[in-house]
Amino acid sequence: MKSFVIIASLFLVQLGFAQETATKPSTKVWSLQESIDYALENNITIKDAALNKNIAEVDYNTSKSSKLPNLFGSASQSFSNGNTIDPITSNYVTDQIHSTNVGINTSMTLFQGNQINNQIKQNKILFDQSVFDEEVEKNNIVLTILETYLQTLYSKESIAVAENNLSVSEKEVLRAKARLDAGTIALSDYTEAQSQAATNKYNVIAAKNDYQQYIIVLKQLLELSPMDEMEIESVDDNLDLLNIELNKVEVYKNALGYLPEIKSSNLNVDANKKQLEITKGGFLPTLELSGSLGSGYTSVDDSTFSDQFDINFNQKLGLSLTIPIFNRNQTKAAVKTANINIEKAEIQKLTTEKEVYKKVETAYQNALSSQEQVIASEASKAAAEQSYKLAQKKYELGDLSTTDLVISQNTYTNAQQNYLQAKYLNILYHQLLQFYQGNDIKL
Repeated sequence: MKSFVIIASLFLVQLGFAQETATKPSTKVWSLQESIDYALENNITIKDAALNKNIAEVDYNTSKSSKLPNLFGSASQSFSNGNTIDPITSNYVTDQIHSTNVGINTSMTLFQGNQINNQIKQNKILFDQSVFDEEVEKNNIVLTILETYLQTLYSKESIAVAENNLSVSEKEVLRAKARLDAGTIALSDYTEAQSQAATNKYNVIAAKNDYQQYIIVLKQLLELSPMDEMEIESVDDNLDLLNIELNKVEVYKNALGYLPEIKSSNLNVDANKKQLEITKGGFLPTLELSGSLGSGYTSVDDSTFSDQFDINFNQKLGLSLTIPIFNRNQTKAAVKTANINIEKAEIQKLTTEKEVYKKVETAYQNALSSQEQVIASEASKAAAEQSYKLAQKKYELGDLSTTDLVISQNTYTNAQQNYLQAKYLNILYHQLLQFYQGNDIKL
């Protein structure tokens, strides 16, 4: 009986483990390109920009339809008693009247200061602008993913550095304990080794937390579920490919011809100029064509319902001319406002160009700087590593205090972190310069 209980317990444990393994989501390793492609398809900011583009397209198609005539049908049935006017014959009668009236009406604007044509052109410009605005949002997401991805890689490598330091410091604690028991070091040296190990353990926890925070940001950019597990691919360490041999003026010129925000700002100026033409159309007359078909029946007439519909059938065709004379200066004010908006659009265009130049200039200078920082930090890391190894040997021989060993280890750790930072900044700014020229982002 006891053996049966043990076997049953083991079976239940294995079953629970199997169920847990089955329900635990698998971890997908994402490359940068996969992350970008997935975000472009699923990010809600991009979807919102696409919806704005669809609205602009609807507005454009609606404005084209405004040149067409409208058509309305109508039907009414009425009853009146006493002194009244017959709605069909227009005779003054004193009687009970049942009347029926049906008709079809249409109207069409022939001329409205050319406002309809200009409105169609403006809506076409706004639709084209919305296409570029969607591209702007896509580019923003791409650059945000690039930056976050590299920050995540930096955090991932920082974890490895922190874990290695923790492993070394834990060994040093054991070595210090042995030396303390042998009476070759003071208690303060041992506690300092313990303190350094505790600090390194804290650094491991902090590095892992930073990594998970960046993973959360990436998952949100990709619109992944909180239940989805995510890891990222590492990049090649071939820094020889990151040398900057570009002319920043050429990069800026290429950016002006490539970036959608520049094209959008140009179209914004055109849209406001077209709005000025629409507004000026308010000074001109409006000519409309209208027509109708109708018939009716009245109970005061002895003819049958069908005979009256034949007799009362009528057709109307008319032209209506509206000439603006004075509208309390509203059109004049609208024209002034349109001119001001043109100037604002021109300023916005210059502002956008300045922002692009600032981005290119900043990326270029940071790329040059990070390139030199990679070389310097790599040399510093190599020197610090060699110094730390020598410090460890001296410490093992009793020729170095724990404090000096901790200082040497921290110097080496800082050198490692500086190298990682310079490395990923170099990659980031190199990719930015490629992006501003219209090239694909690749790691």
